[in-house]
Amino acid sequence: MSPVLAGALQLLALLVALGLSYRPLGDYMARVYSSEKHLRVEKWIYKGIGANPSVEMRWPAYLRGVLAFSAVSVLFLYLLQRVQGSLPGSLGFVSIDPDQAFNTAASFVANTNWQSYYGEQAMGHVVQTGGLAVQNFVSAAVGIAVAVALVRGFARSRTGELGNFWSDLARGTVRILLPISVIGALVLVACGAIQNFAGIHEVGQFMGGTQQWNGGAVASQEVIKELGTNGGGYFNANSSHPFENPNGLSNLFEIYLILVIPFALTRTFGRMVGSLKQGYAILGTMAAIWLGFTALMMWTEFAHHGPAFDIAGGAMEGKETRFGIGGSSIFAVATTLTSTGAVNSFHSSYTGFGGGITMLGMQLGEIAPGGVGSGLYGMLIMAIIAVFIAGLMVGRTPEYLGKKIGTREIKFAACYILITPALVLCFTAVALALDTPSNSMTNSGAHGFSEILYAYTSGANNNGSAFAGLNADTQWFNSTIGIAMLLGRFLPMVFVLALAGSLAEQTPVPETAGTLRTEKPLFTGLLVGTILIITGLTYFPALALGPLAEGLAA
Repeated sequence: MSPVLAGALQLLALLVALGLSYRPLGDYMARVYSSEKHLRVEKWIYKGIGANPSVEMRWPAYLRGVLAFSAVSVLFLYLLQRVQGSLPGSLGFVSIDPDQAFNTAASFVANTNWQSYYGEQAMGHVVQTGGLAVQNFVSAAVGIAVAVALVRGFARSRTGELGNFWSDLARGTVRILLPISVIGALVLVACGAIQNFAGIHEVGQFMGGTQQWNGGAVASQEVIKELGTNGGGYFNANSSHPFENPNGLSNLFEIYLILVIPFALTRTFGRMVGSLKQGYAILGTMAAIWLGFTALMMWTEFAHHGPAFDIAGGAMEGKETRFGIGGSSIFAVATTLTSTGAVNSFHSSYTGFGGGITMLGMQLGEIAPGGVGSGLYGMLIMAIIAVFIAGLMVGRTPEYLGKKIGTREIKFAACYILITPALVLCFTAVALALDTPSNSMTNSGAHGFSEILYAYTSGANNNGSAFAGLNADTQWFNSTIGIAMLLGRFLPMVFVLALAGSLAEQTPVPETAGTLRTEKPLFTGLLVGTILIITGLTYFPALALGPLAEGLAA
């Protein structure tokens, strides 16, 4: 079988699996967040934290819940790393340095999972399972909760109430993420992923000596790492490590886990606003961008540019032979068009244009289909921008789902789309202007520029994947990327929830003959164009200095 055909068949199998999951999972999540009943375990959680799940919250109260919970999570994870050397199950590893502990705490709480350390050489079992794995669950649940709050803003009228954050957090964790993770972990173990609490042991012969590896609860952490679009690997090699991702079947299953909730949330959105067609329009936009990026990535990586590429069947440098170019390309696009950040190949080894595709996927805002929750609310923000542009073109007051998009709403949406580019470009410019950060680059020229641009793009967009080649374990990068991750995660949430509150207070506007039909393919095309144009105008100069310059020079 040719590598191209193998890649196409993998993509087809993935589409079938996602299609079969879309309706049941999307409807189930809609029922979860619309139910008035609380499970017994959820009642125990509410009692333990002193929360009343029946009290509806306006957007400031909902935001305070998000920020308070996340602040406590950062502090807890930071302290857990700082005392690791005194904890049982530390495998003899010392406590983490302050700057790296801050970076890691910010990273996992912000659903970024950027790692400037070697997991198998730094983190013991307690930190991995009691700290990092826990944040993989709750940070993902926070993202879904914020998305659901925005959907309620569209669905409700004449009220500022958006639900209860603590109830949404608990339900997302207990009813959605945990059950799927248990099943997924069993699948990964069956595929060959490890699941134990073994200590450090020597294995095999390597260059006349032995290698040392430690065990761990890898399968259970791997599944939520992908399902929750987190991305932090138990081992430094991440999803290219055979303990995390043993074979082609596990690779395809992990890609499925990355995409299944973000895509299914469009069905949840349609169900909760009372129009499945609106959900299909958002799904169509996400799917068009994702398929386009995947096809373009596979073309650039399969393209032959000389004898070495002909012999290898394409650009195989930095890719696992277990997955090939097809499996690596699909994974790379899935992980950078969502906020996952897991990698099964070396993004720095991709062709110049291939590396640019991974970078552009994050710079779009990771909305196709995006992270769990964050992809949906990011796409809805872009839908509001598209409706506003369409309204300007025909001279009508913009409306979306029966809600007027006025001055207040468009200001919130504009602030949302400006925050991340400002963080990425400002931090990149400062890092390149100083001697110390630029000394961390392995490469010079366009590729070296791409290393730093990719790092801040990954951090501020809450992705977490690494272009590699950049020594990010320095006080400068640990601190600045940590700040970028926190600001890139929580500042946009401020405007999302403020927008949700504003929409919920409105009285629905009746549909007329002049109302823009946002469930039609025409609007899907407008939305795709809006996303690409806004991103292109924002990032094109920076991309021209990095991956585009490198690709054209190849």
